[in-house]
Amino acid sequence: MNKKVGLVLEGGGFRGIYSAGVIDYLLEKNIELPYVIGVSMGACNGVNYISKQIGRNLNVPYSYVNDKRYMSYSRLFTKGELFGMDFIFNEIPKKLIPFDFETYSKSEQDFVIGTTDCITGKPFYIKTLDYDNLLTSLKASASLPFASKMVKFHDKKLLDGGISDPIPFQKAFNDGCDKVVIVLTQPIEFEKKPTKFSTIGKLLYPKYPQLIDVLSKRYHFYNQQLEEIKQLEKEGKAYVIRPENKIPVSRTERNKEKLQEAFTMGYKHCEQIFNDLNNWLHI
Repeated sequence: MNKKVGLVLEGGGFRGIYSAGVIDYLLEKNIELPYVIGVSMGACNGVNYISKQIGRNLNVPYSYVNDKRYMSYSRLFTKGELFGMDFIFNEIPKKLIPFDFETYSKSEQDFVIGTTDCITGKPFYIKTLDYDNLLTSLKASASLPFASKMVKFHDKKLLDGGISDPIPFQKAFNDGCDKVVIVLTQPIEFEKKPTKFSTIGKLLYPKYPQLIDVLSKRYHFYNQQLEEIKQLEKEGKAYVIRPENKIPVSRTERNKEKLQEAFTMGYKHCEQIFNDLNNWLHI
């Protein structure tokens, strides 16, 4: 593998469990790409790829998805937060299902977390060193608009990285990657439709016009990225791993069997295409 290859991980809520299966298979085959970037669930998957914790990306939601500390609609209405972000990004990694920060910190791989700056509406990318800043960055990247509070990070107010750069392959190229492996969570025929984010945004984020603007245009930018990715595939600059069919989970899935099914889809798909991927990596 003579060229610098990046791993680009899309988010998508619990659809990212498909990506977790892909990542676990790559780890089992000792495929450790030198550059990793992810947004939202993709960032959470990526950090466990760096720490080489096979199984953790599935184990966390599988263990706690029906725990009210993890996800609660009543908390959304009382506190403006669907997911228990402090529970997910503090208590779980530090106590319940420990994150291996020592292995993570010793890795020579570059890891970039994509977030969205609520003031500018533009992507804000984070490379972190210490444990608490890492967890805060992941929390910010996974903070869904309308279902999470903005996360303060130094002088920034941040939300979900998927808002402003849902598939951050261009950042990988800008950071020196020659080609990228992109893991998507929608099948090839998927096209994002316009939403009412602009209307809702004006009600919930009246002080953040740039955030409202990027939310309203997100569907168009996402579809444009998909077209660019298809071109990169043709040029041999990207190897895309995407589900062949729609992943059988919602963004807020609570059925454990469906989570396991999504994970198995990703794992088996990566197993099927691995020889082709491995040949592409060594071109």
